[in-house]
Amino acid sequence: MKRYRRARHTDAELDITAFMNLMIVLVPMLLLGLVFARITVVDVVLPQQVTGAPAEQAEQSLELVIRGRGMRVDYPRGVMLRRIPLTADGAQDFALLSLVLQEVKRQLRAQGIEQQRITILAEPEVDYQTIVRAMDTVRSFKALVAASVVDAALFPEISFGDAPPALQETSG
Repeated sequence: MKRYRRARHTDAELDITAFMNLMIVLVPMLLLGLVFARITVVDVVLPQQVTGAPAEQAEQSLELVIRGRGMRVDYPRGVMLRRIPLTADGAQDFALLSLVLQEVKRQLRAQGIEQQRITILAEPEVDYQTIVRAMDTVRSFKALVAASVVDAALFPEISFGDAPPALQETSG
């Protein structure tokens, strides 16, 4: 009688080295990508005259009128404080706008007026990116506090509306 020897069957090893190498590279890359996926939400309100604010309070509102040929800052409503022309390359000058709004904020505080609200009035032809940059500019500015740069608030309460007809701008 012959005896057959059964060959010993060894269990196969699961080699996950390649998978672990992939995870070592992939996880940090995904975590770095999370910083760029941040979403910012800006609360926007209707203009004061639509919400039923008293007429004298509505007249004392600060306005930024954005047109294709430049911007202007009005305070009180309809009275031009400062015109901001386009830059030499034909773009809106947001750096000058920030300086003008900082000065307006200082002057209002000196008069005892704590203004937090601004109304952005844009012509229909103004592109979306210009409106977004204007919103960022009117909300805050970079300030140096205790040897570090921080975002200081300018006018965080933003309202929107349509710009008045261009004929009114030449008379004011």
